[in-house]
Amino acid sequence: MQRRPSEARSKTTTEGAPPLGRYHDVGGRRLLLHRSGSGSPAVVFLAGGGTVGLDYLNVQERAAEFTTSVLYDRAGTGWSDRARLPRSSAEVTDELRELLHTAGVPAPYLLVGHSLGGFYARHYAQRFPDEVAGLLLLDPAHEDYNAYMPQQLVEIWNAWDPDQALPDELPDELIQLYRGMFAQEMADWPAEIREPLIEYHVSLEGLKAGAQEASNVDRLNDELRQAGMPDVPLIVLTAVGIDSFKRAVSHGTPESLLHEEIEGKRRLYTALAESVSRGENRLIDDAGHVTITFRRPDAVLQAIRDLLGR
Repeated sequence: MQRRPSEARSKTTTEGAPPLGRYHDVGGRRLLLHRSGSGSPAVVFLAGGGTVGLDYLNVQERAAEFTTSVLYDRAGTGWSDRARLPRSSAEVTDELRELLHTAGVPAPYLLVGHSLGGFYARHYAQRFPDEVAGLLLLDPAHEDYNAYMPQQLVEIWNAWDPDQALPDELPDELIQLYRGMFAQEMADWPAEIREPLIEYHVSLEGLKAGAQEASNVDRLNDELRQAGMPDVPLIVLTAVGIDSFKRAVSHGTPESLLHEEIEGKRRLYTALAESVSRGENRLIDDAGHVTITFRRPDAVLQAIRDLLGR
């Protein structure tokens, strides 16, 4: 990746200046956005819960070689200003729309949504179909996800309380575990990007923001069900590997259940792709849910190219 100087200098959700990007005022909040490249449709990356825009820099920069490419931090996450979390999908998609207009990024957009970002990408396309050229969903959240999962696994998830799971002070062994996993995935990233990202991911603030943002999942599910699925060109990338991040958050969960979850994902995302006229589900067998863009940027870039070609 190219090394670039910081373009913004204001203190926000994290301590210190963001390593890359510019601030734009949206509804009285400063939101961090990084834009590069030129051309249309613009590719816009929507981060997953617990991740931030710069986590997608490796694919965002390569997409900028052939079109406009944008990543950003939602309010309350990363280097954007604080906001009370959780928020509705309508709030998040309204915010993104205003941000893109304020930053002078014209529609149409190819939205690349990872995990929770997949919720928001779909809802944006449902609400503003004339502005969306296509959707690339990376292991996306889905309102029917639990219906495709083994009941034992759903019960484990339902018993998890994020408020109790995150103490007021993180154990050093947990910090070092996460630091090591992110350092491994970002080993060849420029240090001025890698180190601030890792510090965010091992901070209590970063972990809490990720948990809080997804804590209203039932409401998000209802919003998506009411809106329906837009008939736009769609590719889903399904991660069918089990990476170190998955094993860390699934400690104590039987291996068989982790494989049943993968099979459930495959069936769900295949059904999602088949619900539109130009949909496809592609299996990525050497990456997990968190590491799909770290380990397989080639698959993400190929899907972007394919969708732009349609």
